[in-house]
Amino acid sequence: MRNSTRADVDPFIVMDVMEAARKAEEAGRHIIHMEVGQPGTGAPKAAARALARAMETDALGYTVALGLPALRRRIAQLYGEWYDVDLNPERVVITPGSSGGFILAFTALFDSGDRVGIGAPGYPSYRQILHALGMTPVDIQTASENRFQPVAGDLQGLDLAGLMVASPANPTGTMLDRDAMAGLIGAAHDIGASFISDEIYHGIEYEAKAVSALQVTDEAYVINSFSKYFSMTGWRAGWLVVPEDQVRVLERIAQNMFICAPHASQVAALAAMDSHEELEANLAVYRRNRALMLDGLPRAGFTRIAPPDGAFYVYADVSDLTDDSRAFAAEILEKAGVAVTPGLDFDPVRGAGTLRFSYARATADIEEGLARLERFMRARGALA
Repeated sequence: MRNSTRADVDPFIVMDVMEAARKAEEAGRHIIHMEVGQPGTGAPKAAARALARAMETDALGYTVALGLPALRRRIAQLYGEWYDVDLNPERVVITPGSSGGFILAFTALFDSGDRVGIGAPGYPSYRQILHALGMTPVDIQTASENRFQPVAGDLQGLDLAGLMVASPANPTGTMLDRDAMAGLIGAAHDIGASFISDEIYHGIEYEAKAVSALQVTDEAYVINSFSKYFSMTGWRAGWLVVPEDQVRVLERIAQNMFICAPHASQVAALAAMDSHEELEANLAVYRRNRALMLDGLPRAGFTRIAPPDGAFYVYADVSDLTDDSRAFAAEILEKAGVAVTPGLDFDPVRGAGTLRFSYARATADIEEGLARLERFMRARGALA
């Protein structure tokens, strides 16, 4: 059976690493997971309780395409609490995870063949979803001196229909301050490019609050999710905030593509939003893990790192150790029992010389993983 050219997308390499780690565990090995960007904690307890109550009294059928009105209102309230932004709940669109948000946003904004700029290194599924939708991803090679974030000057001479940015970013955890965000929004506007801000890691910050694009402009699409700060990866619940004249556009597409986000997940997500104490306890674990990583990775020989402002990743330049990050990650898994992600997932040009380390798991796992990495590197002769 033939396939479309749109189906010719690259694998999501981290998922392949997860599968290799699973097979190793199935064979009886103990693997430390530093590969996947998934909180080690589950959904807040209030989310599970709310869903249990709903299952007793509600058939949990379709919601309207834009999502439960109560959840949309609570998300709008969050923008007042976090950013002092007065947001009309009508602009909030509930999506099946941030991935559903990407599909809706790209479909609403771009035509087949349109060129959309994405920072490299960056989340690999941006590139693959754009390709699968018949659009053209344009990698913007970001510079280490800009902490691997695109800057306004990077857009000069580019013919783009859109620009996608992420702050805090995956895989680096670096953030844009307000001036940098405003500069990118202005530069995108100047070339007629729609601006999309991926804010999925907001809430997971360490020294400064992340800036939302909505603090700068209403003329942007903002994507977020309950997966990271709210610790609900498998629930597949996210949201979009769009300009008011875009709401009906998104509603029509969502009706046909998804009908709605999972009703059960929306019920749980609403309850999760008021679980402040539990969520901040999770953040304290990430903060402790971050400190361990920034100390332990250099001691293990991974010295070229970009200290993360947010999220739960450290991105390391390992070009002094390998020119094949995929093979290097496989060696680390085999010999050290630690799963890490090759940089090729995030940057097809320079990723052969980089690795991403996630510190989203329990602190004991991070401590053990760092000890294993140090022993591995010492046995490899990379440490004095």
